Amino acid sequence: MRTISLAEFKRVLLDIPDNPRVLASGNFATPTTLLTAFDEVIPKYTLHMLNAQAGIPDREGVTYESAFVGPAMRKSPRLNYVPSRLSLLPVLIRDHLIPDVVLIHTSARRFDTVSLGTEVNILPAAIETVRARGGIVVAQANKNMPYTYGDAQIYENEIDFIIEVDEPLLEHHPRPLTPIAKAIGSKIAELVKDSSTLQMGIGAVPDAVLELLQNRSGLRIWTEMFSDGVLNLHKVGALDDEVPITASFVFGSRELYDWLNMNRKVQMLRTEKTNDPSLIAKQARMTSVNAALQVDLFDQANASRVNGVIHSGFGGSTDFIVGALHSRGGHSFIALPSWHKNTNKSTIVPLIESAVTSFQHSYVVTENGVAKCFGRSQSEQAQNIINFAAHVDAREELSIAGKSMGLF
Repeated sequence: MRTISLAEFKRVLLDIPDNPRVLASGNFATPTTLLTAFDEVIPKYTLHMLNAQAGIPDREGVTYESAFVGPAMRKSPRLNYVPSRLSLLPVLIRDHLIPDVVLIHTSARRFDTVSLGTEVNILPAAIETVRARGGIVVAQANKNMPYTYGDAQIYENEIDFIIEVDEPLLEHHPRPLTPIAKAIGSKIAELVKDSSTLQMGIGAVPDAVLELLQNRSGLRIWTEMFSDGVLNLHKVGALDDEVPITASFVFGSRELYDWLNMNRKVQMLRTEKTNDPSLIAKQARMTSVNAALQVDLFDQANASRVNGVIHSGFGGSTDFIVGALHSRGGHSFIALPSWHKNTNKSTIVPLIESAVTSFQHSYVVTENGVAKCFGRSQSEQAQNIINFAAHVDAREELSIAGKSMGLF
């Protein structure tokens, strides 16, 4: 590892192949300094990021590539969406989406290491792949990035160049919870027992569930990501202090980042571990809570497309749904409002016409109630979804559709 200036970094870039694939830290760990410099030198390239946030290069010549589409890439005509479970994305990076350059956002140096901090995810696999293929790894070492442990620790011999920066981290502050989110969250929280292991997806409902679990005890965290809701559980003593919090990426407030720094009770692991369904299944009372845009009468969920156009992606929901169902005492919840107010339509539909993200859940939960699905026949599933999850104004039409599809 060699410390270089930004000007030297730009000279290094003159030697990389034409139209390279660059893979960069995603979510709220964008290596802004490196990406900006890269974009100034390289006229045409493919940029691979997960859940990319606003502020990344956006111009002709830059092709976006992602398996989980963030707001910065969403609706772009230059987006190549790659369908993949998060647990399998490292395989695609190793064998199909091979990067020429990896740009990472790390902590400041500590002895002979830096830490990937808030964003581990697919980065270890990307670093291994690019080094095996003769590409380069460049880090922007930022004193504002927390130093985290586990697979986050990267040794200096795994990095080619490092540039020291002083750059504020992007923060995520959730919106105030709506009455519907609180209603859904309360129905899920009632079914979560003490000493359960939690995975919460992104969104208002998972945030609401965490807020309503502060009176529990012995809770454990094994998840792909977490935010301030887990810190709040720690503050009130709801977590099992003997079991480390396991995650692959984190975003939230500055307070959360400060709490993460040098915190041995948090282990940040690569996505092949956190999202491995066989490892998820080993967790006690694994409880998976994920949001959806639509659910149909076959207990199929669409959580990734709006009007047939990609909005996000599979993410890790499918990994955790499967793992939770295999866990002893585990449950998978799929949650959504029963009615879409902007389109004035039911979110419970007879049959999803877009792509299906997941299927076979323990429960489908809306503000109206909890529909039991796992272990029920297809007829019972459909009837429960209509009677307990669907909006009252949609139930008659759904029942007629269910009969026409031979469900009743």
